[in-house]
Amino acid sequence: MSGGVLVLAATPIGDPRDAAPRLAEELRLADVVAAEDTRRLRRLCQALDVVPTGRVLSYHEHNEAQRTPELVDRLTSGDRVVVVTDAGMPSVSDPGYRLVSAAVEADVRVTCVPGPSAVLMALAVSGMPVDRFCFEGFLPRRPGARTSALAGLAAERRTMVFFEAPHRLERTLTAMGEAFGGQRPAAVCRELTKTYEEVRRGPLAELAAWAGDGVRGEVTVVVAGATPPVADLASQLGGIRERVAAGERLKDVCADVAEATGLSRKALYDAVVARPTTG
Repeated sequence: MSGGVLVLAATPIGDPRDAAPRLAEELRLADVVAAEDTRRLRRLCQALDVVPTGRVLSYHEHNEAQRTPELVDRLTSGDRVVVVTDAGMPSVSDPGYRLVSAAVEADVRVTCVPGPSAVLMALAVSGMPVDRFCFEGFLPRRPGARTSALAGLAAERRTMVFFEAPHRLERTLTAMGEAFGGQRPAAVCRELTKTYEEVRRGPLAELAAWAGDGVRGEVTVVVAGATPPVADLASQLGGIRERVAAGERLKDVCADVAEATGLSRKALYDAVVARPTTG
């Protein structure tokens, strides 16, 4: 393995006081700091009272393809390269994935400085179930592609998290309402950790109407997953018996059917045992 180290350093999503203590140290000691926006990095360093001693260069979506080979060369030469984006963890809806992939290919150690996450904070304050969730990032900007993407998520049962630009929020919430139903619960989390932090909860249709008045700031949208249709227990017994007769374990089949229908696994099991096949 190469002697260099690639460090993905999470930055505050709003309040500089949320920065991990290690962040300042990594910025100070790095041989190279690759920043999505060097001006924002400068302001962050001022807030943390730190001065990078290594080279600072820009690394963003418009130049990462050209700059990645240069950074990999530095890594394979033994340098410590720290990547920071405007907010949150690099490579998560931000530049960084391309470099991580190249570093792994070059057998370079990759680590990170954990820190604030808009995804996790939005989930925590949304009031939605958080035991299972999926992160969808930014939806496509073109209406047709956005509609197609949302149609593919209409039956998703996990809580969903999206990023969106404020000027597209009304259109996105409206499209979500059309795909998921206007009464699907959701939460719009705006300016998290900042002075004007706001969490607006309600049905998608209601939130779309609210967003029509204009919204500012960084936005994270949390949408409840689809509720599975309630199936009739008796209607499932025949299929369960057929699968058991074909060699599957009753316990496993009941667990599978319960997951798909929302019915109680125990109730299914007990019903099959209580009403064996007659013939």
